[in-house]
Amino acid sequence: MKVLLTGSTGYIGRRLKQKLLNDTSIDLRLYVRNKSSLSSEVLQNIEVIQGDTFHKEQLKIALKDIHTAYYLIHSLNNKNYKDLDKISAQNFLDVAKECGVKRIIYLGGLGVKNKDTSEHLLSRLETGEVLSSSKEVQTIWLRAGVIIGSGSTSFEIIRNLVEKLPIMTTPKWVYTKAQPIAIKDVLQYLEASLYIKEEENCIIDIGSEQLTYRDMMVQAGQALELKRVLIPLPFLSINLSSYWLNLFTPIPFTVAKALIEGLKSEVIIQNDHAKKYFPNIQPLSYLNAVKEAENEIKKHQVISRWSDNGGKVWDKNHTQEIADAIFVDRKEKDISNLEIAKVYKSFTSIGGKNGWFDYDFLWVIRGIVDKMIGGVGLQRGRRDQNNLRIGESLDFWKVVDLKENERLLLYAQMKVPGNAWLEFKIEDNKLIQSAYFYPKGVLGRLYWYSLVPLHYLVFNNMINSIIKKASTDH
Repeated sequence: MKVLLTGSTGYIGRRLKQKLLNDTSIDLRLYVRNKSSLSSEVLQNIEVIQGDTFHKEQLKIALKDIHTAYYLIHSLNNKNYKDLDKISAQNFLDVAKECGVKRIIYLGGLGVKNKDTSEHLLSRLETGEVLSSSKEVQTIWLRAGVIIGSGSTSFEIIRNLVEKLPIMTTPKWVYTKAQPIAIKDVLQYLEASLYIKEEENCIIDIGSEQLTYRDMMVQAGQALELKRVLIPLPFLSINLSSYWLNLFTPIPFTVAKALIEGLKSEVIIQNDHAKKYFPNIQPLSYLNAVKEAENEIKKHQVISRWSDNGGKVWDKNHTQEIADAIFVDRKEKDISNLEIAKVYKSFTSIGGKNGWFDYDFLWVIRGIVDKMIGGVGLQRGRRDQNNLRIGESLDFWKVVDLKENERLLLYAQMKVPGNAWLEFKIEDNKLIQSAYFYPKGVLGRLYWYSLVPLHYLVFNNMINSIIKKASTDH
């Protein structure tokens, strides 16, 4: 069976890709916006087509000879995501019909349309309706609510709140019901959907037991062996709750607001089709799902994170933009007496729990300020403390280029009046560390000049510490 997987660099897609690669009965093809976001091993062993769902000619190449296509695409990072999602889904369906695709498998959200339905959930529902609007291509529409897994948005919110706040003031809709599901079970349902015998379009709701969001936080505390007190306050508005999440979790304000708006609506199973079509899948309980997710984190086995696919910033070549940068802070050090691999390992280990060397407190302050003004802050950390890959987040940076033993390029996702990059490059037996900044207007220039003294301290220390670490590592 020839299968196309879209969204393979996202949270669900990256994990599903690994699962499908172990299925010898299928021939897998990937459709990605940027091939460089994939490892060399994947590029060598899997057919990869580069493009997006807004270009039908690219879609035709991707969907040619495909039997079943996974649609795991969402435009939440764009302001007009609701319109873009519908256009994307319609394009995908139209080209799928033209190419003779037999089945589309779509993962959407639980919920029903009513006056309380959030724009985010409404978009997920409308996407499913578009994909299911034809009888020529069958659509298996899986609907899940709160997905619990290491690195998932929902789990990182719950885990961070429970770990950081012994007493929590919560909005009144913490008593809204939901049916969470373990990421492991979501992947099982997605793979099994390749083989079900149903020929008509069908909606399959998946989830474990019904719980309120309050129950979830209490049980998460139990799983983490932490006792927590929750005090509901009726006056906590959507904006206040969103700022609360923004400050105490890695989730940026825009994502937090979209999720908080969705908490007003129950996300519970509306049919028993999961038992009908997949009788052998027994979903994990919420408590066990939390324990499993926490165990993966402790063992450094986090395959993907919610922030892996953070918009198109890593989709493009930043060479020209960097060349246009008005301000540059460059430091160079001779590394002829060091192993290049050790130097590379040293500068690719920065951030997250590893920190930023001697001036960590300055980075922490900058992260707090960024969070307070609606930025991403430092709390995203890094997926793995030893390895990086293109497209993933590293504190308030995004990895936009990575060449082994040669280069690491980071793009700033913090709130700054301009565009900023941080580059580490090994060239001619030198380590070259460069901070680039393209300011927006007078404010951008004032911002750079005001930080010159701090940059002198931080960037001098950084390159010296990278060299020191490389020379002492064994």
